[in-house]
Amino acid sequence: MGDQQKIHPVLQMEANKTKTTTPAPGKTVLLPVQRPIPPPVIPSKNRNMCCKIFCWVLSLLVIALIALAIAVAVVYFVFHPKLPSYEVNSLRVTNLGINLDLSLSAEFKVEITARNPNEKIGIYYEKGGHIGVWYDKTKLCEGPIPRFYQGHRNVTKLNVALTGRAQYGNTVLAALQQQQQTGRVPLDLKVNAPVAIKLGNLKMKKIRILGSCKLVVDSLSTNNNINIKASDCSFKAKL
Repeated sequence: MGDQQKIHPVLQMEANKTKTTTPAPGKTVLLPVQRPIPPPVIPSKNRNMCCKIFCWVLSLLVIALIALAIAVAVVYFVFHPKLPSYEVNSLRVTNLGINLDLSLSAEFKVEITARNPNEKIGIYYEKGGHIGVWYDKTKLCEGPIPRFYQGHRNVTKLNVALTGRAQYGNTVLAALQQQQQTGRVPLDLKVNAPVAIKLGNLKMKKIRILGSCKLVVDSLSTNNNINIKASDCSFKAKL
């Protein structure tokens, strides 16, 4: 009897442990939140393909730039390209007067010497080239450059007829006459010549030769010989 009384409390405690705790009415039970496990990252095939294409394109671009640099270096050291030079030989005024609409009518004839200093390069003068004569910011007249081929170390004389009309004719003519009294009339002869370069039997891409000749003449009298007192020409090539 005494042993049963000793065992009873122990059984009662274990029974209490196995009982489920029931929350009191009106109380909220917070359960532990289980975070979702992210799925494993799988490399995208499209992304890998884009990376490969970009690398290929970049490699081809670098190779193309290197090849272009080598080609330019070969052309430079083998052919020694030089720009053609130009010189104004004579200028003649055939007409310079005021029209009924008060514009200035100008007709000039100019002779230019074009020199090709290259020993291995020919020059094709293409359609669309022109020469213009300007006074200050006013274009007096303009004329086309004829199409022709200029061979190695060739010197060619060009006779170009220029015609044009300028607005505010009275003002421009008065300024020219005032300059003529000093014996020094400043003019600007501008050249715009599209050309193609010939390297051996290969005709290269068309470029433009741009430049101007700063002239000082003694007068602009019609049908008289005009003395060119000063001439300063500069030219450049433009792709």
